[in-house]
Amino acid sequence: MLKNLLSRMAKPKSYEQQRGSLEKDGTKERLRLARREDTRPEILYDLADDDVAEVRRAIASNPSTPRQADAKLVQDGDERVRFHLADKIGTLVPEMSALQREKAEELTITVLRELAADQLPKIRAIVSEHLKAADNVPKDIVLQLAKDLEDIVAAPVLQFSPLLSDQDLLAIIAAGRESGALSAIAKRQAVGGDVADAVAQTLDPKAVGALLANDSAQLREDTLDWIIDNAAVVEPWHKPLVQWPSLSDNAVRRIAGFVATSLVETLCNRNDIDANTAVELAKAVKKNIDPEKAVEAEPAKAEINEPEKQEKPEKNEHGGKEAASSLFKDGGLDDDALQDAISTGDREFIIHGLSLKSGFSTNLVDRVLTVARPETVTALAWKADFSMRTAMQLQLRIARVRPQSMLNARNGIDYPMTEAELKKELKKVK
Repeated sequence: MLKNLLSRMAKPKSYEQQRGSLEKDGTKERLRLARREDTRPEILYDLADDDVAEVRRAIASNPSTPRQADAKLVQDGDERVRFHLADKIGTLVPEMSALQREKAEELTITVLRELAADQLPKIRAIVSEHLKAADNVPKDIVLQLAKDLEDIVAAPVLQFSPLLSDQDLLAIIAAGRESGALSAIAKRQAVGGDVADAVAQTLDPKAVGALLANDSAQLREDTLDWIIDNAAVVEPWHKPLVQWPSLSDNAVRRIAGFVATSLVETLCNRNDIDANTAVELAKAVKKNIDPEKAVEAEPAKAEINEPEKQEKPEKNEHGGKEAASSLFKDGGLDDDALQDAISTGDREFIIHGLSLKSGFSTNLVDRVLTVARPETVTALAWKADFSMRTAMQLQLRIARVRPQSMLNARNGIDYPMTEAELKKELKKVK
């Protein structure tokens, strides 16, 4: 170790001396020169073509290597050479001052851009990791990394990059990304209301869970309502919902209706709920009954529940087949009507409603919901002319499709299957 230190402290050799060492010595001397930061640029440039991969790796890691040599190494056939190069360039560029950026060779940015498009995900990922918090790098490179289909590449910049606007993030969500990318967006500091809503609309279990765990997220009331509407069968959402910083009394009651007793007790101890609501929830826990029903049954709570009834009147007060038929005749069997039935679990209404609008028999509709194949349930909702949002609720709450298997909307609202694919899916059940 002391010998190496003394060697680095020694007076640098001249170009002639270093060239002479290359000519008379073997790989060991070339490797030594490749690692030294005081090696002449001309020598480093020549060593970028060395036949020994270990020498080229050392050249790739050396911050003194001229960019012309880096430009050669970016196409090197040895992936470890490119990995070391990505690590070096990714570190250097974000640390440049404004003046250095102005004077930076275009070649440096070209090398960075090529590394961000490397064929190997792990090399693109190391670039993304270095650029994730940088605000002084070309945005097009960051955007390219954010759109990468590999989560290990996209996730770092999606979660941290200050260069990505809400419009950029919304476009990426609309493109139909997988859980890893969506979760990274959901974890962003102070993620905006529009972006949070777009994440919630996907109903992606991991992404929505990450959103609920992010107490800096700007969740609008209607976004939170949408999540609560679909949370009963997604147990991992329950605890973060209960712990969400701000909940209305109505939201507390709804959540209490499906979470475990221990979480209802946590709700009772919140500081932002009405004292009477807390008392009634506590009573419900002791009686081991549905907390939401217990609150509604309490005469003292009538004045609290009454506004809610006025805001959301019951459309299907008779329920079942008759209500579905009546609404169908009047042209009122729409998404709102079916979603109301889904929220109350009125399976008879749902089956008859889907049957009337799709033209399929009630037996076939019942079989589709029972088999719970997400593609078929989605195709049935499409045939019945309901929205993809309704199709997602049918999958999750009526067919009981596992959250991780659920078919999500494309672009936040569109059906993710083509018309030909939807028709083909329906032929399987006829």
